[in-house]
Amino acid sequence: MAGSTPASLTADAGVAKTRAYSPGREAWRRFRRHRLATISAGILLVMITAILLGPFIWRVPINEIDFTARLSTPSMKHPFGTDDLGQDLLSRMLYGGRISLAVGFAAMFVALTIGTIIGAIAGMSRGWLGTALMWVTDLFLSLPQLPLLLLVIYLFRDALKATFGPEGGVFVLIVVVIGGLRWMPVARLVRAQFLSLREKEFVEAARALGASRLRMVVRHILPNALGPVIIAATIDVAAAILAESTLSFLGLGFPPDIPTWGRILYDSKDYLDIAPHWALFPGAAIFIAVVTINFIGDGLRDALDARRVI
Repeated sequence: MAGSTPASLTADAGVAKTRAYSPGREAWRRFRRHRLATISAGILLVMITAILLGPFIWRVPINEIDFTARLSTPSMKHPFGTDDLGQDLLSRMLYGGRISLAVGFAAMFVALTIGTIIGAIAGMSRGWLGTALMWVTDLFLSLPQLPLLLLVIYLFRDALKATFGPEGGVFVLIVVVIGGLRWMPVARLVRAQFLSLREKEFVEAARALGASRLRMVVRHILPNALGPVIIAATIDVAAAILAESTLSFLGLGFPPDIPTWGRILYDSKDYLDIAPHWALFPGAAIFIAVVTINFIGDGLRDALDARRVI
């Protein structure tokens, strides 16, 4: 009897250790093993914090004109220098960063919502509906995105400006258009996941217990299909930031008095030889944001894919 106590303690410890396992904790451990993803997450967090809190610390107005300081190089008074009107680039970068990142995340949400709904319907459908939805998806994939994007913005920009205001109208238009042209890869990915998961044993068990199709999708299939969807979401954020910057650089994005990163690049193109800092900082911000988000997507892919050995 005396020797039974250590055995019991060992068994209890094993049970406790088993109960302490968490899929979320395991995914976080696997994500931390990806050093580039961890470093990128830290850099992106610092960038977002600076964009959100920076205007409360650096209180220089974005439209304050000082012709005596026009095209000034970076200094203590103007850490990022000034533009051709003497406006402080740091304050304009902080303001524009909020718009650029907001466009990226909002467009990602639109693409993710539309793609998940269409992919789930196509994946659960066993008749003509799923095939028709995939035909529509392939049709949208075959369209040239940039010319279509430019055409839609050219046609509807003035109407939305009159409805939501200069800034709100362009924001709604860019988010809807970019998100509306980025849902197709998500839909195909979700459909493939649903086609695989709907034949699994736990789905058959839920069906045998009388679960409705909606309950099976929401409670059983969709949570198990979110891993690849989350990875696709990071790619969509980076693509949306690049698309907004491209539109602003082409002069079809936000109005000139709203300094997004792409708009600042557009304004600096005629002064590259005498004021390279004007283009350097917004270009570096776009580059860092896109690269860090892509590395975070790589880390999430490794963390959420249980078949990968890390």
